[in-house]
Amino acid sequence: MFFVASAPLSELGHINLSPKGLDSFRVLDESTVAFADLTGSGLETIAHLKENGRIVLMFCAFEGPPKIVRLHGKGDVIESNHDEFKQLRDLFPPLVGLRSIIRVPCDRNSDSCGFGVPLMSFSAERELSTKWAIQKGEEGLHDYQSENNQSSIDGLPGLTDPAREDS
Repeated sequence: MFFVASAPLSELGHINLSPKGLDSFRVLDESTVAFADLTGSGLETIAHLKENGRIVLMFCAFEGPPKIVRLHGKGDVIESNHDEFKQLRDLFPPLVGLRSIIRVPCDRNSDSCGFGVPLMSFSAERELSTKWAIQKGEEGLHDYQSENNQSSIDGLPGLTDPAREDS
């Protein structure tokens, strides 16, 4: 599990902080990471990255030594119509509802103590997202993205091309 934070340029805009799970994170090289972005009700990260690129990923140790790692950078949104989408998609297991890959060339990495982070044990992945996406089906996901993922809560542009499984 990790967290992703982004923000619009406007001081009136909403800051976004999202938890991420499943097998959705990859290290691409010594300074670049990527994560799979699944269909959801919002798309603040996509909209913020398209506007200004700023993003930070945070990882917390919930077991073992207390540690927090943050990866700061300027992210790219790789949608299904992008030339690199298929290549990056193949780095992840099949994820139903995949709408984009977020690639982050990191310009600052930092670590700090996690003394205040509680100890927790992993129980299981939640299956709700996958079950929801399977139930929607390819056309249903495309329609959902077309209806709900075109702009952020602040009106910033979102997806340019809702994903299709055959992309």
